[in-house]
Amino acid sequence: MRARRFMVGIGEFFDTVGSAMAVSAAVRDRRPARADDLARLGIDPEQFRQISR
Repeated sequence: MRARRFMVGIGEFFDTVGSAMAVSAAVRDRRPARADDLARLGIDPEQFRQISR
């Protein structure tokens, strides 16, 4: 059971890192970031879209 929980934790870690990379790339390329990636990072998608440069 502990091994399974560990593997789930590793998967969640890589999901979080992947979302961070996706949002970073979207900002860099000046395109909208996906709402599910923002939510996974704890960022409100609506407030994120209101940010202007």
